[in-house]
Amino acid sequence: MAGRGLRSEHVLAEAVNHHRAGRVDEARRLYAAVLKLAPKHPDANHNLGALLLQGGSPQAALPHFRAALKANPAIPQFWLSYIQALSDAGQIDEARETLAKRRTLGLRGPAVEALEARLAQALPPAEVEAVIAALRESRPGEAVALAQDLTYRFPQNSFGWKAYGAALTTLGRAAEAVPALEKALTLAPAESDAHHNLGLAMSALGRLVDGEASFRQAVALNPQWADPQLELGVLLFRQDRLPEAEATFRELLQTHPDHARAHGNLGAALKGLGRAAEAEASIRRALELQPESADALCNLGVLLKDVGRLAEAEACYRHALEIDPQLIEARSNLLLVRNYMPRETPQALREEAERFGRIVAGRATPFSTWTVDPNPQRLRVGLVSGDLRDHAVGFFLESVLHHIDPARVELVAYPTRPGKTDLTHRIRPRFAAWTPIHGLDDAAAASRIRDDGVHLLIDLAGHTGHNRLPLFAWKAAPVQATWLGYFATTGIKEIDYVIGDPWVLPVGEADHFVERPWRLPDSYLCLTPPVAAPDVAPLPALKGEGVTFGSFNNLTKLNDPVVALWASILKAVDGSRLFLKTVQFGSRKTTDETLDRFAVHGVPADRLILEGPSSRADLLAAYGRVDIALDPFPYPGGTTSAEAAWMGVPVITLRGDRFLSHVGESVARNAGLADWIAQDQAEYVAMAFRRAADLPALATVRAGLRERLGDQPLFDAARFAGDLQDALWGMWDVRRQAG
Repeated sequence: MAGRGLRSEHVLAEAVNHHRAGRVDEARRLYAAVLKLAPKHPDANHNLGALLLQGGSPQAALPHFRAALKANPAIPQFWLSYIQALSDAGQIDEARETLAKRRTLGLRGPAVEALEARLAQALPPAEVEAVIAALRESRPGEAVALAQDLTYRFPQNSFGWKAYGAALTTLGRAAEAVPALEKALTLAPAESDAHHNLGLAMSALGRLVDGEASFRQAVALNPQWADPQLELGVLLFRQDRLPEAEATFRELLQTHPDHARAHGNLGAALKGLGRAAEAEASIRRALELQPESADALCNLGVLLKDVGRLAEAEACYRHALEIDPQLIEARSNLLLVRNYMPRETPQALREEAERFGRIVAGRATPFSTWTVDPNPQRLRVGLVSGDLRDHAVGFFLESVLHHIDPARVELVAYPTRPGKTDLTHRIRPRFAAWTPIHGLDDAAAASRIRDDGVHLLIDLAGHTGHNRLPLFAWKAAPVQATWLGYFATTGIKEIDYVIGDPWVLPVGEADHFVERPWRLPDSYLCLTPPVAAPDVAPLPALKGEGVTFGSFNNLTKLNDPVVALWASILKAVDGSRLFLKTVQFGSRKTTDETLDRFAVHGVPADRLILEGPSSRADLLAAYGRVDIALDPFPYPGGTTSAEAAWMGVPVITLRGDRFLSHVGESVARNAGLADWIAQDQAEYVAMAFRRAADLPALATVRAGLRERLGDQPLFDAARFAGDLQDALWGMWDVRRQAG
């Protein structure tokens, strides 16, 4: 027996060494070996219990602590460990009673006092479970009340503060959540879920640097927990840090290979990186794992829309809305894709937009009073956009902003997404204030704009990417308008005006809109002459290699009727070719699919030139290889047509029947090219044939076009800025006169 005792003490000593060194599995194995030799051994039972307690298994630890106390009740640490295990196992009342009894029997010291203080702050398990259930079951208002009560009664316990902050964030009250979560972390700095919740709150406030730091800390503390790593990837994606976002999602999928949201978000990042085939595979994997994910369906719809698979994209959005009829992103995306489709009527599109408008109106509480001077010396005008950068909207804004008179109009920018480009830095000084609203919910953003004293708020996105249309339902300014970034009704009745011109907003089509038309006298667009543009090249057809038609529009605009019409032009004009250049041709699959679409109409691949993305300077230089540009329909070019004209290339466009399909007409008329507007498809083909047959006339147009454009409304920024300021003041005068 003595030999067995000596052996158990030797094994115990070895176990303790492993325990102290953090070799938990080896220590557990050796403690168990000691207890096999001596089941009542007090130290082995206590140490194994401590190991289980440290590993988060207090219930399993309790029998070992009881065995240690039965063998040797005189050891204070045995009682402290036992009482702590009772507390961690949720047996708070028994833990308190046991400690009180042992204190009367002489248990003393700093460790005892510290345990007593902790027990005083220990939460009733039923109340903890009630808070967790309220959060889990999407009852954040109830969770706020329950958690706030815990913070009053147990102010030194981190759980109440942590839950309170999480519930406030869910309710859109992130500014209130931050101090609560910071208090939780003061009390328990190693709690990964508190860091995660703080990251969510910081992100909601647009404090993206702080949010990133919190998510990274949560990941470091608990690398196996998927949520903070997912949110970190989403945060990086929102900042256009796409390679980092991709790496984060891929790292998450290494440990959680069946995480549906990670696959879906990886697909969104890959799409942004121009890797459409990989993106589609990732999103479809997400849908295999979670077939009823409305978010994944929306992501797939955006991807399919961008590669021109419009019917499939529409089906994705409709399926998403079957799952969640209130998902406004799906409704907005559905509206956008339907505008690309020739079969859609303006009336049907207005009805769809009004459905969107009713949903966002139901979520808003519109302001009815504003802190603005009704008789101002200058108007304070806010611009809400995610495209104050190297983007079509930015290209149309830049020169105009330089000519806005700050004595008449004071501009405030409300960017809806982070990140800056060279254009951002050039235009920012033209604004009196630059106030990002990305991360703010609609109520907070609308309140901020109202508090800024904005007289007139302008949406520059409509239903395109990074829009914040729902905040306009809050009526953040007395007068609201939509301009520049969209081409149809928003469906939001709180937006007073749609700004256009006589060509895109003819009098007979006012019923296409819930907004009232406000027509600028000439053009509603004014392109900033591109600094990167090279000189106009000679007409390439004069080299005797045939006429080259071209279109640098987004592939999404090339619907089947457009492909068929352009194919008929190529067959009518001997030796001609079609040069298409767009970002989607960075994908071999998309390129091959486009070649197949033309082959169906008898156009061989050697009649087509398909090129992918390039810098803007190279894109403009590519017009040196185009003789005549062709406009798609019903979604014609805006930026592309204006840029083509600047490069000396006239555009054949088709007369339309709504704002969107009138854009080509507006560009042509305001570039002095009204005779390049075809009244129907037959005239479109005939015009292409006629223009291609008269190379001297085409060369003459090309040689003098850029010089003439300087006096045309499409490029006359000073004239345009005056018209725009008059319009803004006109809208305010209507408001003022109405009282």
